[in-house]
Amino acid sequence: MNEKTTQTVKNLLNSPQKIVIIGHKNPDGDAIGSSLGLSFFLKNLGHDAIVIMPNDFPDFLKWLPGVDYVVVHEKEIEKSTKHIEDADVIFTLDFNSLDRAGDLQSILEKCKAKFVMIDHHQQPADYAVATYSDVSMSSTCEMVFHFIDALGHSENLTKEIAINLYTGIMTDTGSFRYPSTTPTTHRVTAKLIEAGAESAMIHQQVYDTNSMDRMKLLGHALNNLHVLDEYNTAYITLTQKDLDEHNFKKGDTEGFVNYALSIKGIVFAVIFIENKQENIVKMSLRSKGNFSVNDVAREHYSGGGHINAAGGKSSQSLNETVTEFISILPRYKNELTHAS
Repeated sequence: MNEKTTQTVKNLLNSPQKIVIIGHKNPDGDAIGSSLGLSFFLKNLGHDAIVIMPNDFPDFLKWLPGVDYVVVHEKEIEKSTKHIEDADVIFTLDFNSLDRAGDLQSILEKCKAKFVMIDHHQQPADYAVATYSDVSMSSTCEMVFHFIDALGHSENLTKEIAINLYTGIMTDTGSFRYPSTTPTTHRVTAKLIEAGAESAMIHQQVYDTNSMDRMKLLGHALNNLHVLDEYNTAYITLTQKDLDEHNFKKGDTEGFVNYALSIKGIVFAVIFIENKQENIVKMSLRSKGNFSVNDVAREHYSGGGHINAAGGKSSQSLNETVTEFISILPRYKNELTHAS
């Protein structure tokens, strides 16, 4: 975080403020962990800080310290709206465009609060008085650690902050195996462990609490795995019927796409998930090397993210979406066959 941004934030926080911290729609471990970690930090500085999420989040994150105080907008619309309208400062974490806040977008666009953005995705919008954006970072949770450090408080990490930030870093790096994991990332997690984050416990809470329904859904997803050798590409499909028959809960398909990416020789992997309630097909895109799924998601699927991890959606049927997807692969053949 540069000196100008740091000073702007210090000026905003030099007296007690009403602060709202917001994560993106369909929040993941990084959005929840960074928001909760920051909320504990700000409360310890004497601010009135509350976390608001646009909609609900997976059960495997609902053990995190402070999670009981998260306001979920879709469940408590009046409460969340009032907090936003009354806020002096609003932090937006793990997203960089207000349309990623779902139904909160229109409320945020009308509010009078000053915005602070902390995010590691590409192409940030210009809505904040202080923008801390760094696409080289492993996660927003790692950025929150550096944010705390820049404000001169890295030695005052509590166990609650450490657990939340470690969880977000761990989930957004695929347990530290993605290329975005740097020596600095490991140094940060070491400090978080020293501050009370129990690595084994956190891994167990996130990864070892699967329901039988989720495991059977994974088996079904792998049954629907297709490999396109010519393009070093693999994809998985799940229909709404598949989800319903396996008692789908939010977060159950988290990480499924990585099984497709783990196949030897595969550079590009996608999972297509039918959502009848919203009449869309949701997509998670993953890649290895220098093949940019962010570019693919932005150009074809109204999405985006990172070079190796992105999301998107299609308003076509599941079959039409898959057919179109296969039809665009020839234009990427050279990149897919020479990715490094």
